[in-house]
Formats: sequence, structure tokens, C-alpha cells
Amino acid sequence: MTPPHEPEEEAYRPRLIRSYTITAGRTATTVDLAMEATLRLQAGAEAPVLSPSAAQVLEVCDRRSVAEVSALTKMPIGVTRVLLGDLIEQGLIRIQATITDKTSTDERLELIERTLRGLRNY
Repeated sequence: MTPPHEPEEEAYRPRLIRSYTITAGRTATTVDLAMEATLRLQAGAEAPVLSPSAAQVLEVCDRRSVAEVSALTKMPIGVTRVLLGDLIEQGLIRIQATITDKTSTDERLELIERTLRGLRNY
């Protein structure tokens, strides 16, 4: 008799699609994306027909860092960066300024905490 499937096991199955097929063989993007860069959806931007992977990234990226998006979508960081670069070039999302000289200590701590949460979830 076959043992019943546990929901936890489902989440840890290996990907059946190779990373290079998701990115059409690309390993880099023209957009410079740091792991801690915060992303925002562009208001009023209409999404063209997107691949399922790009749509998944777009769905979770608002107010999250690149590392968090990678963790939430369970995609490698390189794949996530390529897909995010495409979405930025299409005008669907933008990079929110992260740390500047005027950034408060609270804002810096919040950024570090968000990044750590994303890495822990990965």
C-alpha cells in the first residue's frame, strides 16, 4: 500500500523545470539588482502576457526585496534576478531606493530584518 502524501513533502519536491528554461538561457540581466533591493509595483502599468514564472514573481514582489521574492517563489536568486530585470524593463515594477545618507536607523533596521526573513525562508 502506498503511504499517504504529506503536504510538507509536496513543498520540498525538486523543480521539474530547469532554471535555464525559465530564463531562456540567460544568466544575467541589464538591471543591477542587489539582494536587498526593495521592489514596488508600478501603479497603472498593464501587464502583458507573462510566463507563469514571471507572473509568480510579479504577484509577490511588491514591497519585498529580491532575496524575499526568491525565497517566496522558491526560485534560485539568479533566476529571480533575470525575471525581475525583465519586469523592470517592461515597466511593471521599479526599484525603490534602499539606503541613502538620509535613511534613519529604524529604516536601516527594518531593511536588515526583511532581508534576514527572506534568507531564512529560502
